[in-house]
Amino acid sequence: MKAVADSATSNTVADSATSGTVRLTVGQAVVRFLAAQWTERDGDRRRLFAGCLGIFGHGNVAGLGQALLQDELAGGPERLPYVLARNEQAMVHMAVAYARHEDRLQTWACTASVGPGSTNMLTGAALATVNRIPVLLLPSGTFATRVAGPVLQELEVPYAADVTVNDAFRPLSRFFDRVNRPEQLPAALLNGMRVLTDPVETGAVTIALPQDVQAEAYDWPLELFERRVWRVGRPLPEAADVADAAALISAARRPFVVAGGGVHYSGAEDALRAFCEATGIPVGETQAGKGALPHGHPQAMGAVGSTGTTAANALAGEADLVIGVGTRYSDFTTASRTAFQNPDVRFVNVNVARLDAGKLAGLQVVADARQALTALTAALEGYQVEPSYRERQSALWREWDARVEAVYHPPAEVTQALADGVLTQGTVLGRVNELSDPRDVVVCAAGSMPGDLHKLWRVRDRKGYHVEYGYSCMGYEIPGGIGVRLADPSRDVFVMVGDGSYLMMPAELVTAVQERVKIIVVLVQNHGFHSIGSLSEELGSQRFGTGYRFRDQATGRLDGDRLPVDLAASARSFGATVIEVRDPQELEQAIKDAKAAPADGGPVVIHVETDPAVHAPDSGSWWDVPVSQVSELDSTRRAYERYTTHKAAQRPHVAPASRDPEGPAR
Repeated sequence: MKAVADSATSNTVADSATSGTVRLTVGQAVVRFLAAQWTERDGDRRRLFAGCLGIFGHGNVAGLGQALLQDELAGGPERLPYVLARNEQAMVHMAVAYARHEDRLQTWACTASVGPGSTNMLTGAALATVNRIPVLLLPSGTFATRVAGPVLQELEVPYAADVTVNDAFRPLSRFFDRVNRPEQLPAALLNGMRVLTDPVETGAVTIALPQDVQAEAYDWPLELFERRVWRVGRPLPEAADVADAAALISAARRPFVVAGGGVHYSGAEDALRAFCEATGIPVGETQAGKGALPHGHPQAMGAVGSTGTTAANALAGEADLVIGVGTRYSDFTTASRTAFQNPDVRFVNVNVARLDAGKLAGLQVVADARQALTALTAALEGYQVEPSYRERQSALWREWDARVEAVYHPPAEVTQALADGVLTQGTVLGRVNELSDPRDVVVCAAGSMPGDLHKLWRVRDRKGYHVEYGYSCMGYEIPGGIGVRLADPSRDVFVMVGDGSYLMMPAELVTAVQERVKIIVVLVQNHGFHSIGSLSEELGSQRFGTGYRFRDQATGRLDGDRLPVDLAASARSFGATVIEVRDPQELEQAIKDAKAAPADGGPVVIHVETDPAVHAPDSGSWWDVPVSQVSELDSTRRAYERYTTHKAAQRPHVAPASRDPEGPAR
């Protein structure tokens, strides 16, 4: 990663050229600087910041707010568009979704007011950093001079007078700075851009701006505002690492690829396809890596891990070599270290980040995924897996695909058992999948649907699947869908959201109405927390506290009648177009009508009720969530017995990374 100033396309102002400086407030300088930042990869140059999302209050209204107004009135190609959000956490989610869809080459800045406005962004910061997605956060602070302290919404800490609520961003950010003097701003901004454009270090960048500093004027060097192009490079693999990895792969009889989000971020889908077609090695996909190979490819085994397909998980369990490409090996991917059961299993880890390349005691190939896969394909010329292994892949996939078909179109014995007007979640996913265009995008984040989508969704385009599962943040779905649509208005965006996640953050529907952003929200009502209810039952906690019900006046427990919550009316009140459906035929027509709706017509919400007792096919896998070791409840004791059985299958994966760990004599 390298930044260069492009003076030929500078955004400096003519009347300041003679002095070499321009007098601006800190807020104005921030806006002008951000508008001049660009990224470039493989000759593709684009703005780093598509705009600024914000909510104004005391702290930023007279600083960044005034600067954004002035920028908007000035117009011109270098301006920084402003979008008003409804929730500070949600606007960070919008920026994250946008950046992910743009392969981390473009994002948004987010500004918030003092105190709760800024701390509302903390969850978004954590989500961005966990998922390694670039987003710039500009929380406002109290007075740097402390002349009027304590001010409204200021936290007073008895042991340290310089601590503010913005210090909470430190552990959640990949880079943090607080600008207490204008002179500190250039270094803070340049360091922030360095991290935002680094594929290894990227995540949330937080630059805290006290409210008095935002409004303070300073004479800035014009060079600060020249266009800067931050080149996002493709680190090449070491030749020795490629040779070692090729030797391990050549010796393997049942190799298996785990494709993670790094495949997408590096644009390595074609390189992965070439690698698999040349070798016959099958591929399992993480949530972030889903779609690395399109549905129907002979080596595409679908999702792997706790929410995986039986095909991918069977091959993962038998694999004698696992080739991780751009994955951080989360517990869902490794099925809490129970997925890879071959006693002789070894790992080759291709990753741009050494932190991830070194996991599971794997042989490290630290490089850009596309470059590494291209090099490995060349090094493995002539190598192919045995025909019997290809045949096993095909047989396992045919069996799983038939199970998916039965979920998309359930048999009569399933549908006839449903209450009137209620569908299965599998039917809903199936209709959306089959009636959407290949380039359409599905967005989800929390509840039972991410697991079902991971298993069941048939991805036909590299950008067609967008599930946030690093942080699995309830409420991400609607703002995330807006971010994706803003990034690419040529695609319809289907936001799949359950009632629990919808109720966390529905107000961004107003933002979609305001900006005329068309997203199609499929709102699934199942009267509670579907996934956590199922998990609670599995762990012996009897779905306690997971249903949306009245408190029973006789028992005092939350197990009375269902709450009469009308989510369709809620969405309608925000200004969205709402379609209520009660059977598969109405759902099919609703999807067609939503797709036919005007591109600038704002959000369309399809409301459907499903039965949470009808589950997707089991993955044959596990997820480690501890169970109470002692209990008075029979259900909990039985759950703990099952838990100890699964725990016995966990493996540390600390075997040598290569066949010759000692290496040549020195």
